[in-house]
Amino acid sequence: MDSVPHRRKIIIDPVTRVEGHGKVTIRLDEKGQVEQARFHVVEFRGFEKFIQGRPFREVPVVIQRLCGICPVSHHLCAAKAMDKVIGVDRVPVRADKMRRLMHHGQILQSNALHFFHLASPDLLFGFDSPAAQRNIVGLAQRYPELAKRAILIRSFGQEVIAATGGRKIHTNSAIPGGFNQQLDASRRDELRQKVDQILGWTQEALELCQTIAREDWKRHSEFGSFPSSYMSLVGTDGAMDLYDGWLRAIDREGKIIFDGVKPEQYCDVLVEEVRSWSYMKFPHIRSLGKEEGWYRVGPLAQINCCSHIATPLAEQERQRFLKAGWGYPVHATLAYHWARIICMIHALEVIHTFLNDADLLQGELVAKGIRRKEGIAWIEAPRGTLFHHYTVGEDDLVKSANLIVSTTSNNEALNRSVTKVAEDYLSGQEITEGLLNHVEVAIRAYDPCLSCATHAIGKMPLVAILEGPDGQELTRRYRV
Repeated sequence: MDSVPHRRKIIIDPVTRVEGHGKVTIRLDEKGQVEQARFHVVEFRGFEKFIQGRPFREVPVVIQRLCGICPVSHHLCAAKAMDKVIGVDRVPVRADKMRRLMHHGQILQSNALHFFHLASPDLLFGFDSPAAQRNIVGLAQRYPELAKRAILIRSFGQEVIAATGGRKIHTNSAIPGGFNQQLDASRRDELRQKVDQILGWTQEALELCQTIAREDWKRHSEFGSFPSSYMSLVGTDGAMDLYDGWLRAIDREGKIIFDGVKPEQYCDVLVEEVRSWSYMKFPHIRSLGKEEGWYRVGPLAQINCCSHIATPLAEQERQRFLKAGWGYPVHATLAYHWARIICMIHALEVIHTFLNDADLLQGELVAKGIRRKEGIAWIEAPRGTLFHHYTVGEDDLVKSANLIVSTTSNNEALNRSVTKVAEDYLSGQEITEGLLNHVEVAIRAYDPCLSCATHAIGKMPLVAILEGPDGQELTRRYRV
């Protein structure tokens, strides 16, 4: 409770239609102006400790349990780190392509889940629309064909994961040094028959997103937006690479901060800060310091940082995105949705290519090397760059683990978006449920995965409390 007189505090706890459990506190001064806004992650961060003492070969299977939304990303990133531990710098071609195929299935299904199920109700019904309508059920009632396609697009991504990993969630197919599953040719052929239709529907979803943005361009450009730095992986030629590559960061003007950084160099360019009011860390770029070094990751960063996209349809859409009128780099927070669907199109093009690649059905799946003590790897998860770092003892047990997940990297940006929206929409206003949803819309744009960020599982009811100047509760709203 705020003990300072003549001030009010608004609490949104937890934020809804995101993965995991977080809350927002907004403090108003005696004039009703926003004095401070914070996005809190209140779950305990545990998996980095849980994993200590476990046999290193178990890690790719165990670590993915920290999240039910993006387990494939953690599974593959841990497997890549353990490749290094067993001394394998490059897994066999077949294993590499199986992993990449699985990963792009994950990119597709997770981004589809977010755009259609979590974010689109705000965009289609309006931020102030009734909460009873602003959800996937309301979407299915008003736009049944869109809701049906949303399910099928996401389902296709899950089918790709199942075809490569044996099941849709919590697979165990990526192992240190390679892969332990084979792609069934008949199952591959089933996916081949569907991929063009899924791609067409995804392109139509992008057209819908573009239309929504253009119809309310001013708000779409300015809502919760601010200049920032960006970071993502790119290939050696600067192309978007969502599975591997080198680390690149650009500043708010699009100038390179660093480029060509390898996994084992991440501590040279990044620092992790801890603050007392959140269980989520605050990473920042070492050379810029904690005040100026924060950055954004995720689909917007993936588009901003890459020099081009190697697949033609996604590259065509990237060009349209950059010429839409945002400027460069694109700083509009709501542009995350547009960028997210471009990444889905890229993922489908990659999947299409791999489904016609004979290497997936022949060749070695596992390589061996000379044992090392440390493994560091990264991957572009649906929400942005994901880091896994492990040290392993002579007894084959994990001695230490450090994770920097995508939502952690976006931590400071989430707080700034919350503050910007609170200042723009809540200052001096009578607080309504619709206005509070504006804060959540800004948070949802990042598709935060708070379970990943804190490595725990949370509950999802919502209680919003408005307190008077003396700390007395004035109103309370519930969501279930």
